[in-house]
Amino acid sequence: MVSRFDKRRIGFAASLYLLSTLVFFAFAGKGRLTEHTPFNHYAHLADAWLHRRMDLAHGAPAYAQGNDFAVFEGKTFISFPPFPAVLMLPWVALAGSPEAFLDGQFIAGLAGLAPALVFLLLEALRDDGRSVRDTAENATLALLFAFGTVFFFTAVQGTVWFAAHVVGVVIAALFLLASLGGRHPLLAGLALACAWTTRPGLLLYAPFFLYEALRVPGEDHEEPGSWGQGVIAAVRRALLTRSVLAKLVVFATPVIASFAIAAFYNHERFRTWSPFAFGHEHLTVVWHERIARWGLFGYHYFAKNLGIFLTSMPWAPARNAPAGEPIFRVNEHGLALWFTTPLYFWLFAARRKQPLTWALALVALGPCLLDLSYQNSGWRQFGYRFSNDYAVPLFVLLATSRMNLRSAVVAAACAWSIAWNAWGAWSFDRMEFDRYYFREGSQSVLYQPD
Repeated sequence: MVSRFDKRRIGFAASLYLLSTLVFFAFAGKGRLTEHTPFNHYAHLADAWLHRRMDLAHGAPAYAQGNDFAVFEGKTFISFPPFPAVLMLPWVALAGSPEAFLDGQFIAGLAGLAPALVFLLLEALRDDGRSVRDTAENATLALLFAFGTVFFFTAVQGTVWFAAHVVGVVIAALFLLASLGGRHPLLAGLALACAWTTRPGLLLYAPFFLYEALRVPGEDHEEPGSWGQGVIAAVRRALLTRSVLAKLVVFATPVIASFAIAAFYNHERFRTWSPFAFGHEHLTVVWHERIARWGLFGYHYFAKNLGIFLTSMPWAPARNAPAGEPIFRVNEHGLALWFTTPLYFWLFAARRKQPLTWALALVALGPCLLDLSYQNSGWRQFGYRFSNDYAVPLFVLLATSRMNLRSAVVAAACAWSIAWNAWGAWSFDRMEFDRYYFREGSQSVLYQPD
């Protein structure tokens, strides 16, 4: 029986979902909600499965302009990790075809779950005594997550790249919630299995469940000097306590099963037993040569991606710019993360004496470094969209930090974050705002030319 308090909390989360979804639908606009997107790859993958195929029987649809399809042994495949297509499968079946399924509407509707789950996650941390935020503050942070980060413009696109981020964020929040205290190992394991088969870097969230399952009660309030002893005690406890070992086994079972399924899936398509080789190395794109030369991930890409991550700014017009020139332009490599969400500066106010801080930092750091090593900066984008992979743990860190939401400086940062991300959600990939964006096909221009 759900208590009155729990009912009230669930009702609050439902209200956050409805509010967020209404805003996402309003910003998405009629075109994205009443027609399928031009890059509805997941719908085509679901349709292929419905016809008992791994490849696209008729090749890539003409309206997708050959954008991000893999070709292997003369067959065309969807190379994106497949879990979002699993979610779409029954709806594509009901619609009758990929073109009849409104993928943009589906993703915008799903996106509202993210702030609702972030709210429940923050409330659960308060119940555990690891956060001092009240319900109003947690709701504020959840809404800031929805509208003050690049998740906002991500949620209203609907196309394959952004759809993966939306699904990944929702499942990441669910995973962290299920992992708290190691209370729901099966749900956490299923969530992680679904998360990494959406965005592979999310597999690096796994240590958080391990930390929570091994955590000694009260450890989060101990001084750093006793942390080492706490770790030793936790390991000893795991070795001696059957319940902890049972949790780890239950958690690992769906994750290991997902490795086996992914390995079989990739072997049937690309003749490789690697669970991670979903086929991006077979993309028929203009940067295929750089993938062949440097790989999908590597140090070669790090400096370029780090420059965008930290230093990409709007371009101001030149002094002799012709009349009618926009007051600024955004390079479609995207704006720096701190520019779109200056709230992240308060991560420096994290409580360093809490082991939870370090556990969350580790969870965020893994996907961050992996994304910075990827062959693509995220182009095309308004802001650094890959930050969606670790935005949830970053917001949990903000919630447990010393950030004062009532201070004027924080309020100004919140207003800036919402204003810029709202503009990005409204303007990105809309023809009437094209002049505000700089796009260059070789992807080699990162900064405003002299």
